[in-house]
Amino acid sequence: MNTHSLLVLYGSQTGTAQDTAERIGRQAQRRRMRVKVEALDTYNVVNLISESLVVFVCATTGQGDPPDNMKKFWRFLFRKSLPAVSLCRLDCAVLGLGDSSYPKFNFVAKKLYKRLLQLGANMLMEIGLADDQHDLGPDGVIDPWLVSFWQKTLSFYPPPTGLVPLRDEDKLPPRYVFHILDEVPNKQVEHFQRPDNDAPPTSLQPFPARVVFNERVTHPSHFQDVRHIEFDITGSNIQYSAGDVVMMRPCNAPEDVEQFCQLLRLDPERYFTLTPTDSSTAMVPARLPQPCSIRFLVEQFLDISAVPRRSFFELLATFATNELEREKLLEFSSAPGQDALHAYCNRPRRTALEVLADFPHTTAELSVDYLLDLFPEIQPRSFSIASSLVVHPNRIQILLAVVRYKTKLFKPRKGLCSSWLASLDPSKGEIYVPLWVKKGSLKFPKDQNTPVIMVGPGTGVAPFRSAIEERAAEGKMGNVLFFGCRSETKDFYCQSEWENKVQAGQMTLFTAFSRDQEDKIYVQHRVKEQSELLWDLIANKNANFYIAGNAKQMPIGVCDALKEMFQNDGGMSESQAQEMLDTMEKVGRFQSETWS
Repeated sequence: MNTHSLLVLYGSQTGTAQDTAERIGRQAQRRRMRVKVEALDTYNVVNLISESLVVFVCATTGQGDPPDNMKKFWRFLFRKSLPAVSLCRLDCAVLGLGDSSYPKFNFVAKKLYKRLLQLGANMLMEIGLADDQHDLGPDGVIDPWLVSFWQKTLSFYPPPTGLVPLRDEDKLPPRYVFHILDEVPNKQVEHFQRPDNDAPPTSLQPFPARVVFNERVTHPSHFQDVRHIEFDITGSNIQYSAGDVVMMRPCNAPEDVEQFCQLLRLDPERYFTLTPTDSSTAMVPARLPQPCSIRFLVEQFLDISAVPRRSFFELLATFATNELEREKLLEFSSAPGQDALHAYCNRPRRTALEVLADFPHTTAELSVDYLLDLFPEIQPRSFSIASSLVVHPNRIQILLAVVRYKTKLFKPRKGLCSSWLASLDPSKGEIYVPLWVKKGSLKFPKDQNTPVIMVGPGTGVAPFRSAIEERAAEGKMGNVLFFGCRSETKDFYCQSEWENKVQAGQMTLFTAFSRDQEDKIYVQHRVKEQSELLWDLIANKNANFYIAGNAKQMPIGVCDALKEMFQNDGGMSESQAQEMLDTMEKVGRFQSETWS
Protein backbone atom coordinates (compact mmCIF):
# COMPACT_ATOMS: atom_id res chain seq x y z
CA MET A 1 0.00 0.00 0.00
CA ASN A 2 1.49 3.34 -1.01
CA THR A 3 1.57 5.59 2.06
CA HIS A 4 1.03 8.63 -0.14
CA SER A 5 -2.23 7.40 -1.57
CA LEU A 6 -5.51 9.18 -0.89
CA LEU A 7 -8.96 7.86 -1.72
CA VAL A 8 -11.77 10.43 -2.04
CA LEU A 9 -15.25 8.84 -1.99
CA TYR A 10 -18.37 10.89 -2.65
CA GLY A 11 -22.14 10.59 -2.45
CA SER A 12 -23.65 13.29 -4.65
CA GLN A 13 -27.18 13.98 -5.87
CA THR A 14 -26.89 17.22 -7.84
CA GLY A 15 -23.14 17.21 -8.51
CA THR A 16 -21.95 19.61 -5.76
CA ALA A 17 -20.41 16.87 -3.60
CA GLN A 18 -18.78 15.34 -6.68
CA ASP A 19 -17.34 18.73 -7.61
CA THR A 20 -15.95 19.14 -4.07
CA ALA A 21 -14.47 15.62 -4.15
CA GLU A 22 -12.77 16.34 -7.47
CA ARG A 23 -11.42 19.59 -6.05
CA ILE A 24 -9.83 17.64 -3.15
CA GLY A 25 -8.42 15.25 -5.77
CA ARG A 26 -6.76 18.14 -7.65
CA GLN A 27 -5.36 19.56 -4.40
CA ALA A 28 -3.86 16.12 -3.65
CA GLN A 29 -2.27 15.98 -7.11
CA ARG A 30 -0.72 19.39 -6.51
CA ARG A 31 0.68 18.03 -3.24
CA ARG A 32 2.23 15.12 -5.15
CA MET A 33 -0.06 12.50 -3.63
CA ARG A 34 -1.44 9.54 -5.53
CA VAL A 35 -5.20 10.04 -5.48
CA LYS A 36 -8.34 8.30 -6.65
CA VAL A 37 -11.78 9.99 -6.69
CA GLU A 38 -14.80 7.72 -6.94
CA ALA A 39 -18.55 7.61 -6.30
CA LEU A 40 -19.33 5.50 -3.23
CA ASP A 41 -21.44 3.00 -5.14
CA THR A 42 -18.86 2.31 -7.87
CA TYR A 43 -16.18 1.65 -5.22
CA ASN A 44 -15.89 -1.94 -3.97
CA VAL A 45 -16.71 -1.32 -0.31
CA VAL A 46 -15.06 -4.52 0.96
CA ASN A 47 -11.68 -2.93 0.07
CA LEU A 48 -12.25 -0.25 2.72
CA ILE A 49 -10.53 -2.38 5.39
CA SER A 50 -7.25 -2.22 3.46
CA GLU A 51 -7.26 1.54 2.75
CA SER A 52 -5.07 3.82 4.83
CA LEU A 53 -6.39 7.33 4.03
CA VAL A 54 -9.92 8.22 2.90
CA VAL A 55 -11.98 11.42 2.69
CA PHE A 56 -15.74 10.96 2.49
CA VAL A 57 -17.67 13.84 0.88
CA CYS A 58 -21.42 13.40 1.06
CA ALA A 59 -24.57 15.40 0.52
CA THR A 60 -27.91 14.94 2.27
CA THR A 61 -30.96 14.80 0.02
CA GLY A 62 -34.70 15.19 0.51
CA GLN A 63 -35.76 14.39 4.05
CA GLY A 64 -32.36 13.32 5.39
CA ASP A 65 -31.68 10.58 2.80
CA PRO A 66 -28.37 9.48 1.28
CA PRO A 67 -27.85 10.38 -2.41
CA ASP A 68 -28.67 7.70 -5.00
CA ASN A 69 -25.01 6.95 -5.72
CA MET A 70 -24.23 5.95 -2.12
CA LYS A 71 -27.30 3.86 -1.24
CA LYS A 72 -25.59 0.46 -1.73
CA PHE A 73 -22.62 1.63 0.36
CA TRP A 74 -25.01 2.93 3.03
CA ARG A 75 -26.80 -0.42 3.35
CA PHE A 76 -23.47 -2.28 3.59
CA LEU A 77 -21.98 0.07 6.17
CA PHE A 78 -24.94 -0.29 8.55
CA ARG A 79 -24.90 -4.09 8.56
CA LYS A 80 -25.16 -5.32 12.12
CA SER A 81 -22.64 -8.08 11.37
CA LEU A 82 -19.67 -5.72 10.80
CA PRO A 83 -17.13 -6.11 13.65
CA ALA A 84 -16.40 -3.06 15.79
CA VAL A 85 -12.72 -3.09 14.73
CA SER A 86 -13.35 -3.40 10.95
CA LEU A 87 -11.79 -0.02 10.15
CA CYS A 88 -9.16 0.31 12.89
CA ARG A 89 -6.39 0.74 10.27
CA LEU A 90 -8.18 3.60 8.50
CA ASP A 91 -7.36 7.30 8.83
CA CYS A 92 -10.30 9.30 7.50
CA ALA A 93 -12.24 12.56 7.46
CA VAL A 94 -15.86 13.37 6.67
CA LEU A 95 -17.09 16.48 4.87
CA GLY A 96 -20.86 16.96 4.64
CA LEU A 97 -22.78 19.22 2.25
CA GLY A 98 -26.23 20.38 3.33
CA ASP A 99 -28.68 23.20 3.73
CA SER A 100 -29.62 24.41 7.22
CA SER A 101 -33.07 25.55 6.04
CA TYR A 102 -34.02 21.84 6.00
CA PRO A 103 -34.78 20.13 9.34
CA LYS A 104 -32.32 17.24 8.78
CA PHE A 105 -29.27 19.42 8.09
CA ASN A 106 -26.27 17.28 7.02
CA PHE A 107 -27.97 14.23 8.52
CA VAL A 108 -26.11 11.74 6.26
CA ALA A 109 -22.62 13.10 7.03
CA LYS A 110 -23.31 13.15 10.78
CA LYS A 111 -24.61 9.56 10.73
CA LEU A 112 -21.66 8.41 8.58
CA TYR A 113 -19.17 10.06 10.97
CA LYS A 114 -20.70 8.25 13.96
CA ARG A 115 -20.79 4.91 12.14
CA LEU A 116 -17.12 5.13 11.04
CA LEU A 117 -16.14 5.79 14.67
CA GLN A 118 -18.20 2.75 15.78
CA LEU A 119 -16.25 0.63 13.28
CA GLY A 120 -12.94 1.78 14.78
CA ALA A 121 -11.83 4.33 12.18
CA ASN A 122 -9.40 7.03 13.26
CA MET A 123 -10.80 10.50 12.51
CA LEU A 124 -8.10 12.93 11.43
CA MET A 125 -10.30 15.89 12.34
CA GLU A 126 -13.79 17.06 13.26
CA ILE A 127 -16.56 16.58 10.73
CA GLY A 128 -17.02 19.49 8.26
CA LEU A 129 -20.63 20.65 7.87
CA ALA A 130 -20.90 22.88 4.81
CA ASP A 131 -24.08 24.93 4.55
CA ASP A 132 -25.77 26.40 1.46
CA GLN A 133 -27.18 29.15 3.72
CA HIS A 134 -23.71 30.42 4.78
CA ASP A 135 -22.95 33.97 3.52
CA LEU A 136 -20.18 32.56 1.33
CA GLY A 137 -22.14 29.44 0.42
CA PRO A 138 -20.72 25.96 1.16
CA ASP A 139 -17.15 27.24 0.58
CA GLY A 140 -17.45 29.30 3.77
CA VAL A 141 -16.99 26.01 5.63
CA ILE A 142 -15.15 23.92 3.02
CA ASP A 143 -12.17 26.31 2.54
CA PRO A 144 -11.01 26.49 6.19
CA TRP A 145 -11.81 22.79 6.67
CA LEU A 146 -9.52 21.86 3.77
CA VAL A 147 -6.68 24.04 5.10
CA SER A 148 -6.81 22.09 8.40
CA PHE A 149 -7.22 18.78 6.57
CA TRP A 150 -4.03 19.26 4.55
CA GLN A 151 -2.02 20.43 7.57
CA LYS A 152 -3.07 17.30 9.45
CA THR A 153 -2.70 14.90 6.53
CA LEU A 154 0.71 16.11 5.37
CA SER A 155 2.09 15.80 8.91
CA PHE A 156 1.10 12.08 8.87
CA TYR A 157 1.74 11.48 5.17
CA PRO A 158 4.56 13.80 4.08
CA PRO A 159 5.20 14.03 0.31
CA PRO A 160 8.25 12.18 -1.02
CA THR A 161 11.45 14.21 -0.45
CA GLY A 162 12.61 16.37 -3.31
CA LEU A 163 9.14 16.69 -4.87
CA VAL A 164 7.98 20.29 -4.79
CA PRO A 165 4.20 20.89 -4.68
CA LEU A 166 2.67 22.29 -7.86
CA ARG A 167 1.34 25.85 -7.76
CA ASP A 168 -2.37 26.56 -8.22
CA GLU A 169 -1.73 28.17 -11.60
CA ASP A 170 0.14 25.11 -12.95
CA LYS A 171 -1.95 23.02 -15.33
CA LEU A 172 -2.73 19.50 -14.18
CA PRO A 173 -2.94 16.82 -16.90
CA PRO A 174 -6.49 16.32 -18.26
CA ARG A 175 -8.38 13.19 -17.20
CA TYR A 176 -8.85 12.11 -20.84
CA VAL A 177 -7.20 12.58 -24.21
CA PHE A 178 -9.49 13.16 -27.21
CA HIS A 179 -8.60 11.40 -30.46
CA ILE A 180 -10.46 13.20 -33.25
CA LEU A 181 -11.25 10.74 -36.08
CA ASP A 182 -10.73 11.60 -39.72
CA GLU A 183 -13.93 10.06 -40.94
CA VAL A 184 -17.41 9.35 -39.65
CA PRO A 185 -17.49 5.77 -38.37
CA ASN A 186 -19.86 3.39 -40.14
CA LYS A 187 -22.68 2.06 -38.04
CA GLN A 188 -22.91 4.87 -35.52
CA VAL A 189 -25.53 4.29 -32.86
CA GLU A 190 -25.83 7.15 -30.44
CA HIS A 191 -29.33 6.78 -29.22
CA PHE A 192 -30.64 4.63 -26.46
CA GLN A 193 -30.39 0.90 -26.68
CA ARG A 194 -32.96 -1.21 -24.90
CA PRO A 195 -31.57 -3.84 -22.56
CA ASP A 196 -31.95 -7.32 -24.03
CA ASN A 197 -33.50 -8.74 -20.87
CA ASP A 198 -36.78 -7.69 -19.28
CA ALA A 199 -35.16 -5.55 -16.57
CA PRO A 200 -36.82 -2.18 -15.97
CA PRO A 201 -34.94 0.84 -17.39
CA THR A 202 -32.12 2.50 -15.43
CA SER A 203 -30.10 5.71 -15.75
CA LEU A 204 -27.58 3.90 -17.97
CA GLN A 205 -30.29 2.16 -19.99
CA PRO A 206 -33.29 4.51 -20.00
CA PHE A 207 -36.45 3.75 -21.94
CA PRO A 208 -37.17 5.96 -24.97
CA ALA A 209 -40.75 6.99 -24.13
CA ARG A 210 -42.83 8.70 -26.80
CA VAL A 211 -44.30 12.10 -25.89
CA VAL A 212 -48.03 11.78 -26.59
CA PHE A 213 -49.41 14.93 -24.96
CA ASN A 214 -47.94 18.31 -23.99
CA GLU A 215 -50.39 21.10 -23.15
CA ARG A 216 -50.39 24.23 -21.08
CA VAL A 217 -52.81 24.00 -18.13
CA THR A 218 -52.55 27.59 -16.86
CA HIS A 219 -54.65 30.41 -18.34
CA PRO A 220 -52.89 32.23 -21.24
CA SER A 221 -52.84 35.44 -19.16
CA HIS A 222 -51.19 33.72 -16.16
CA PHE A 223 -47.51 34.59 -15.56
CA GLN A 224 -46.50 30.92 -15.25
CA ASP A 225 -46.52 28.29 -17.97
CA VAL A 226 -47.39 24.93 -16.37
CA ARG A 227 -47.59 21.84 -18.58
CA HIS A 228 -49.41 18.54 -18.41
CA ILE A 229 -47.09 16.15 -20.28
CA GLU A 230 -47.79 12.50 -20.99
CA PHE A 231 -45.35 9.75 -22.03
CA ASP A 232 -46.12 6.35 -23.57
CA ILE A 233 -44.20 3.61 -21.72
CA THR A 234 -45.65 0.59 -23.58
CA GLY A 235 -43.12 -2.26 -23.58
CA SER A 236 -40.85 -0.64 -20.99
CA ASN A 237 -41.53 -3.02 -18.05
CA ILE A 238 -41.85 0.09 -15.89
CA GLN A 239 -43.95 -0.44 -12.76
CA TYR A 240 -44.75 2.48 -10.48
CA SER A 241 -47.11 3.40 -7.70
CA ALA A 242 -48.37 6.66 -6.20
CA GLY A 243 -45.49 8.70 -4.76
CA ASP A 244 -42.87 7.45 -7.24
CA VAL A 245 -40.79 9.76 -9.44
CA VAL A 246 -39.76 9.71 -13.08
CA MET A 247 -36.19 10.64 -13.97
CA MET A 248 -34.92 12.18 -17.21
CA ARG A 249 -31.86 13.97 -18.51
CA PRO A 250 -32.44 17.15 -20.54
CA CYS A 251 -30.61 18.20 -23.71
CA ASN A 252 -28.95 21.56 -24.30
CA ALA A 253 -30.77 23.95 -26.64
CA PRO A 254 -29.64 23.76 -30.32
CA GLU A 255 -28.57 27.44 -30.33
CA ASP A 256 -26.39 26.85 -27.23
CA VAL A 257 -24.77 23.80 -28.83
CA GLU A 258 -24.02 25.86 -31.93
CA GLN A 259 -22.58 28.80 -29.97
CA PHE A 260 -20.42 26.48 -27.85
CA CYS A 261 -18.97 24.76 -30.93
CA GLN A 262 -18.24 28.16 -32.54
CA LEU A 263 -16.51 29.54 -29.42
CA LEU A 264 -14.28 26.48 -29.14
CA ARG A 265 -13.90 26.06 -32.92
CA LEU A 266 -15.28 22.52 -32.81
CA ASP A 267 -16.97 20.76 -35.71
CA PRO A 268 -20.14 19.15 -34.27
CA GLU A 269 -20.11 16.50 -37.01
CA ARG A 270 -16.63 15.17 -36.11
CA TYR A 271 -16.23 11.97 -34.10
CA PHE A 272 -13.71 11.15 -31.40
CA THR A 273 -12.65 8.41 -29.02
CA LEU A 274 -11.40 8.94 -25.46
CA THR A 275 -8.44 7.48 -23.58
CA PRO A 276 -8.02 8.03 -19.83
CA THR A 277 -4.65 9.66 -19.09
CA ASP A 278 -4.22 7.68 -15.87
CA SER A 279 -5.46 4.15 -16.39
CA SER A 280 -5.87 3.58 -12.64
CA THR A 281 -8.33 6.39 -11.96
CA ALA A 282 -10.52 7.36 -14.88
CA MET A 283 -12.95 5.21 -16.75
CA VAL A 284 -14.58 6.58 -19.89
CA PRO A 285 -18.04 7.80 -18.81
CA ALA A 286 -20.52 4.99 -19.41
CA ARG A 287 -23.04 7.28 -21.13
CA LEU A 288 -20.64 8.31 -23.89
CA PRO A 289 -20.61 5.95 -26.88
CA GLN A 290 -17.20 5.13 -28.32
CA PRO A 291 -16.70 6.60 -30.91
CA CYS A 292 -18.84 9.63 -30.10
CA SER A 293 -19.72 12.75 -32.06
CA ILE A 294 -18.92 16.23 -30.77
CA ARG A 295 -22.62 17.06 -31.20
CA PHE A 296 -23.72 14.23 -28.89
CA LEU A 297 -21.11 15.27 -26.30
CA VAL A 298 -22.20 18.93 -26.26
CA GLU A 299 -25.94 18.38 -26.65
CA GLN A 300 -26.51 15.46 -24.28
CA PHE A 301 -23.56 15.21 -21.92
CA LEU A 302 -21.78 18.47 -21.00
CA ASP A 303 -23.69 20.80 -18.66
CA ILE A 304 -22.90 24.05 -20.47
CA SER A 305 -26.00 25.97 -19.41
CA ALA A 306 -25.64 25.59 -15.63
CA VAL A 307 -24.22 28.31 -13.38
CA PRO A 308 -20.56 27.22 -13.12
CA ARG A 309 -18.92 26.41 -9.80
CA ARG A 310 -15.71 27.90 -8.48
CA SER A 311 -13.71 24.90 -9.78
CA PHE A 312 -14.64 25.95 -13.32
CA PHE A 313 -12.87 29.31 -12.82
CA GLU A 314 -9.87 27.61 -11.17
CA LEU A 315 -9.31 25.44 -14.24
CA LEU A 316 -10.09 28.24 -16.71
CA ALA A 317 -7.48 30.46 -15.02
CA THR A 318 -4.71 27.97 -15.90
CA PHE A 319 -5.40 28.62 -19.63
CA ALA A 320 -5.47 32.43 -19.41
CA THR A 321 -2.67 34.25 -21.26
CA ASN A 322 -4.45 37.61 -21.45
CA GLU A 323 -3.42 39.53 -18.30
CA LEU A 324 -6.80 41.17 -17.60
CA GLU A 325 -8.75 37.94 -18.01
CA ARG A 326 -6.20 36.02 -15.94
CA GLU A 327 -6.44 38.47 -13.03
CA LYS A 328 -10.22 38.26 -13.01
CA LEU A 329 -10.25 34.45 -13.17
CA LEU A 330 -7.69 34.18 -10.34
CA GLU A 331 -9.80 36.53 -8.23
CA PHE A 332 -12.92 34.38 -8.83
CA SER A 333 -10.90 31.27 -7.89
CA SER A 334 -9.59 32.67 -4.60
CA ALA A 335 -11.27 32.52 -1.19
CA PRO A 336 -11.38 36.36 -0.83
CA GLY A 337 -12.91 36.65 -4.32
CA GLN A 338 -16.03 34.62 -3.53
CA ASP A 339 -18.20 37.73 -3.03
CA ALA A 340 -17.16 39.02 -6.44
CA LEU A 341 -17.78 35.61 -8.00
CA HIS A 342 -21.22 35.47 -6.39
CA ALA A 343 -22.12 38.90 -7.77
CA TYR A 344 -20.82 38.03 -11.26
CA CYS A 345 -22.11 34.47 -11.53
CA ASN A 346 -24.55 33.16 -8.92
CA ARG A 347 -26.76 36.17 -8.34
CA PRO A 348 -27.54 36.90 -12.03
CA ARG A 349 -27.46 33.10 -12.76
CA ARG A 350 -24.84 33.45 -15.50
CA THR A 351 -24.27 30.19 -17.40
CA ALA A 352 -20.92 28.50 -18.13
CA LEU A 353 -21.48 29.20 -21.82
CA GLU A 354 -21.94 32.94 -21.12
CA VAL A 355 -18.75 32.94 -19.02
CA LEU A 356 -16.79 31.46 -21.95
CA ALA A 357 -18.16 34.25 -24.16
CA ASP A 358 -17.05 36.84 -21.54
CA PHE A 359 -13.47 35.50 -21.56
CA PRO A 360 -12.82 35.14 -25.31
CA HIS A 361 -8.99 35.11 -25.14
CA THR A 362 -8.95 32.36 -22.55
CA THR A 363 -11.65 30.35 -24.34
CA ALA A 364 -9.56 30.48 -27.51
CA GLU A 365 -6.68 28.82 -25.60
CA LEU A 366 -8.84 25.95 -24.25
CA SER A 367 -7.79 22.49 -25.28
CA VAL A 368 -10.53 20.01 -26.19
CA ASP A 369 -8.86 17.43 -23.88
CA TYR A 370 -10.01 19.43 -20.85
CA LEU A 371 -13.73 19.55 -21.72
CA LEU A 372 -14.62 16.74 -19.30
CA ASP A 373 -12.58 18.37 -16.53
CA LEU A 374 -14.21 21.74 -17.12
CA PHE A 375 -17.88 20.79 -17.51
CA PRO A 376 -19.80 18.41 -15.28
CA GLU A 377 -22.15 15.85 -16.79
CA ILE A 378 -25.80 16.90 -17.16
CA GLN A 379 -27.58 15.56 -14.07
CA PRO A 380 -30.94 13.78 -14.30
CA ARG A 381 -34.01 15.69 -13.11
CA SER A 382 -36.82 14.08 -11.14
CA PHE A 383 -40.56 14.75 -11.39
CA SER A 384 -43.34 13.39 -9.20
CA ILE A 385 -45.54 11.14 -11.30
CA ALA A 386 -49.03 12.67 -11.50
CA SER A 387 -50.89 9.62 -12.80
CA SER A 388 -51.79 6.11 -11.64
CA LEU A 389 -50.74 3.04 -13.61
CA VAL A 390 -54.04 1.42 -12.58
CA VAL A 391 -56.05 4.19 -14.28
CA HIS A 392 -53.61 4.99 -17.12
CA PRO A 393 -51.88 1.73 -18.10
CA ASN A 394 -48.71 2.29 -20.18
CA ARG A 395 -48.63 6.01 -19.41
CA ILE A 396 -46.66 8.39 -17.18
CA GLN A 397 -48.02 11.90 -16.70
CA ILE A 398 -46.27 14.86 -15.05
CA LEU A 399 -47.21 18.41 -14.09
CA LEU A 400 -44.31 20.67 -15.06
CA ALA A 401 -43.77 24.34 -14.16
CA VAL A 402 -41.60 25.95 -16.85
CA VAL A 403 -38.78 27.86 -15.16
CA ARG A 404 -38.24 31.32 -16.64
CA TYR A 405 -37.30 34.55 -14.85
CA LYS A 406 -35.43 37.83 -15.29
CA THR A 407 -32.14 38.86 -13.70
CA LYS A 408 -29.97 41.87 -14.51
CA LEU A 409 -28.73 39.96 -17.58
CA PHE A 410 -30.40 40.84 -20.87
CA LYS A 411 -31.53 37.32 -21.72
CA PRO A 412 -34.24 35.81 -19.47
CA ARG A 413 -32.97 32.82 -17.44
CA LYS A 414 -34.50 29.48 -18.41
CA GLY A 415 -34.61 26.13 -16.63
CA LEU A 416 -32.73 23.65 -18.82
CA CYS A 417 -35.03 20.66 -18.34
CA SER A 418 -38.38 22.47 -18.13
CA SER A 419 -37.66 24.57 -21.25
CA TRP A 420 -36.53 21.49 -23.16
CA LEU A 421 -39.62 19.46 -22.18
CA ALA A 422 -41.99 22.37 -22.89
CA SER A 423 -40.51 22.67 -26.41
CA LEU A 424 -41.33 19.07 -27.36
CA ASP A 425 -44.35 19.16 -29.65
CA PRO A 426 -45.86 15.72 -30.38
CA SER A 427 -47.98 17.15 -33.21
CA LYS A 428 -44.78 17.74 -35.22
CA GLY A 429 -43.74 14.09 -35.43
CA GLU A 430 -42.60 11.39 -33.05
CA ILE A 431 -40.49 12.60 -30.12
CA TYR A 432 -38.85 10.27 -27.62
CA VAL A 433 -37.55 11.11 -24.15
CA PRO A 434 -35.24 8.63 -22.42
CA LEU A 435 -36.54 8.05 -18.89
CA TRP A 436 -36.60 5.67 -15.93
CA VAL A 437 -38.53 5.51 -12.65
CA LYS A 438 -37.41 5.34 -9.04
CA LYS A 439 -39.17 4.95 -5.72
CA GLY A 440 -40.31 8.25 -4.25
CA SER A 441 -40.24 9.18 -0.57
CA LEU A 442 -44.06 9.30 -0.18
CA LYS A 443 -45.71 5.98 0.73
CA PHE A 444 -49.50 5.59 0.89
CA PRO A 445 -51.30 3.13 3.21
CA LYS A 446 -52.30 -0.32 1.94
CA ASP A 447 -55.10 -0.62 4.49
CA GLN A 448 -58.53 0.04 2.96
CA ASN A 449 -59.80 2.05 5.95
CA THR A 450 -56.84 4.38 6.63
CA PRO A 451 -57.82 7.91 5.50
CA VAL A 452 -55.20 10.19 3.93
CA ILE A 453 -54.97 13.97 4.33
CA MET A 454 -52.90 15.62 1.58
CA VAL A 455 -51.67 19.20 1.36
CA GLY A 456 -50.37 19.96 -2.13
CA PRO A 457 -50.36 23.55 -3.37
CA GLY A 458 -49.28 24.28 -6.96
CA THR A 459 -47.45 21.47 -8.77
CA GLY A 460 -47.04 19.86 -5.31
CA VAL A 461 -50.44 18.31 -6.05
CA ALA A 462 -48.86 15.94 -8.65
CA PRO A 463 -48.17 12.92 -6.37
CA PHE A 464 -51.61 13.38 -4.78
CA ARG A 465 -53.36 13.20 -8.15
CA SER A 466 -51.59 9.86 -8.61
CA ALA A 467 -52.60 8.72 -5.10
CA ILE A 468 -56.25 9.81 -5.40
CA GLU A 469 -56.65 8.14 -8.83
CA GLU A 470 -55.12 4.94 -7.49
CA ARG A 471 -57.02 4.92 -4.20
CA ALA A 472 -60.38 5.76 -5.81
CA ALA A 473 -59.87 2.90 -8.30
CA GLU A 474 -59.24 0.56 -5.34
CA GLY A 475 -62.36 1.79 -3.54
CA LYS A 476 -60.46 3.74 -0.84
CA MET A 477 -62.72 6.74 -0.24
CA GLY A 478 -61.03 8.46 2.72
CA ASN A 479 -59.18 11.09 0.67
CA VAL A 480 -58.92 14.70 1.86
CA LEU A 481 -57.05 17.16 -0.36
CA PHE A 482 -56.01 20.74 0.41
CA PHE A 483 -55.08 22.45 -2.84
CA GLY A 484 -53.79 26.01 -3.14
CA CYS A 485 -52.90 28.27 -6.05
CA ARG A 486 -53.10 31.96 -6.93
CA SER A 487 -56.40 32.10 -8.73
CA GLU A 488 -59.39 29.82 -9.31
CA THR A 489 -59.59 30.83 -12.98
CA LYS A 490 -55.86 30.80 -13.80
CA ASP A 491 -53.98 27.93 -12.16
CA PHE A 492 -56.48 25.54 -10.57
CA TYR A 493 -54.94 22.29 -11.84
CA CYS A 494 -57.22 19.25 -12.46
CA GLN A 495 -60.29 21.26 -11.37
CA SER A 496 -62.90 19.21 -13.25
CA GLU A 497 -61.33 15.91 -12.12
CA TRP A 498 -61.52 16.94 -8.46
CA GLU A 499 -65.11 18.14 -8.86
CA ASN A 500 -66.16 14.82 -10.43
CA LYS A 501 -64.48 12.83 -7.64
CA VAL A 502 -66.09 15.01 -4.95
CA GLN A 503 -69.51 14.37 -6.56
CA ALA A 504 -68.77 10.62 -6.68
CA GLY A 505 -67.96 10.70 -2.96
CA GLN A 506 -64.36 9.65 -3.58
CA MET A 507 -62.70 12.66 -1.94
CA THR A 508 -63.14 15.85 0.09
CA LEU A 509 -61.58 19.03 -1.33
CA PHE A 510 -60.55 22.29 0.35
CA THR A 511 -59.13 25.08 -1.79
CA ALA A 512 -57.13 28.24 -1.08
CA PHE A 513 -56.85 30.83 -3.88
CA SER A 514 -54.30 33.26 -2.46
CA ARG A 515 -54.90 36.20 -4.84
CA ASP A 516 -58.65 36.02 -5.41
CA GLN A 517 -59.44 38.31 -2.47
CA GLU A 518 -57.93 41.21 -0.50
CA ASP A 519 -56.26 39.01 2.16
CA LYS A 520 -54.01 36.21 1.00
CA ILE A 521 -55.38 32.81 1.92
CA TYR A 522 -53.00 29.84 1.86
CA VAL A 523 -53.42 26.09 2.45
CA GLN A 524 -52.17 26.44 6.05
CA HIS A 525 -55.17 28.73 6.78
CA ARG A 526 -57.56 26.09 5.41
CA VAL A 527 -55.88 23.38 7.50
CA LYS A 528 -56.44 25.57 10.58
CA GLU A 529 -60.12 26.10 9.71
CA GLN A 530 -60.72 22.35 9.40
CA SER A 531 -59.02 21.41 12.67
CA GLU A 532 -62.08 19.63 14.09
CA LEU A 533 -62.47 17.33 11.06
CA LEU A 534 -58.71 16.69 10.82
CA TRP A 535 -58.33 15.97 14.55
CA ASP A 536 -61.12 13.38 14.29
CA LEU A 537 -59.43 11.74 11.28
CA ILE A 538 -55.97 11.70 12.91
CA ALA A 539 -56.94 10.82 16.51
CA ASN A 540 -59.88 8.47 15.91
CA LYS A 541 -59.41 7.09 12.40
CA ASN A 542 -55.59 6.80 12.33
CA ALA A 543 -55.24 9.03 9.22
CA ASN A 544 -51.91 9.65 7.48
CA PHE A 545 -50.89 13.24 6.72
CA TYR A 546 -48.86 14.34 3.66
CA ILE A 547 -47.28 17.58 2.46
CA ALA A 548 -45.76 18.17 -0.99
CA GLY A 549 -44.61 21.39 -2.61
CA ASN A 550 -42.24 24.30 -2.38
CA ALA A 551 -40.04 24.35 0.73
CA LYS A 552 -40.37 28.07 1.51
CA GLN A 553 -43.02 28.97 4.14
CA MET A 554 -45.74 26.44 3.39
CA PRO A 555 -44.44 23.29 5.18
CA ILE A 556 -43.63 25.26 8.37
CA GLY A 557 -47.06 26.95 8.27
CA VAL A 558 -48.85 23.60 7.88
CA CYS A 559 -46.83 21.97 10.71
CA ASP A 560 -47.64 24.93 12.98
CA ALA A 561 -51.36 24.58 12.15
CA LEU A 562 -51.18 20.86 13.00
CA LYS A 563 -49.45 21.45 16.35
CA GLU A 564 -52.00 24.16 17.19
CA MET A 565 -54.76 21.64 16.41
CA PHE A 566 -53.17 19.02 18.70
CA GLN A 567 -53.15 21.62 21.49
CA ASN A 568 -56.66 23.04 20.93
CA ASP A 569 -58.57 19.92 19.88
CA GLY A 570 -56.42 17.32 21.62
CA GLY A 571 -55.79 19.25 24.85
CA MET A 572 -52.01 18.84 24.58
CA SER A 573 -49.20 21.05 25.82
CA GLU A 574 -46.83 22.62 23.29
CA SER A 575 -44.14 19.97 23.91
CA GLN A 576 -46.68 17.11 23.69
CA ALA A 577 -47.94 18.48 20.36
CA GLN A 578 -44.37 18.54 19.00
CA GLU A 579 -43.80 15.02 20.32
CA MET A 580 -46.96 13.76 18.61
CA LEU A 581 -45.85 15.22 15.26
CA ASP A 582 -42.37 13.66 15.70
CA THR A 583 -43.92 10.28 16.52
CA MET A 584 -46.22 10.46 13.48
CA GLU A 585 -43.17 11.19 11.32
CA LYS A 586 -41.21 8.26 12.83
CA VAL A 587 -43.95 5.73 12.09
CA GLY A 588 -44.70 7.13 8.61
CA ARG A 589 -48.05 8.73 9.44
CA PHE A 590 -46.64 12.20 8.65
CA GLN A 591 -44.64 12.47 5.41
CA SER A 592 -43.41 15.43 3.43
CA GLU A 593 -41.68 15.91 0.10
CA THR A 594 -40.56 19.48 -0.40
CA TRP A 595 -38.11 21.14 -2.76
CA SER A 596 -36.50 24.56 -2.90
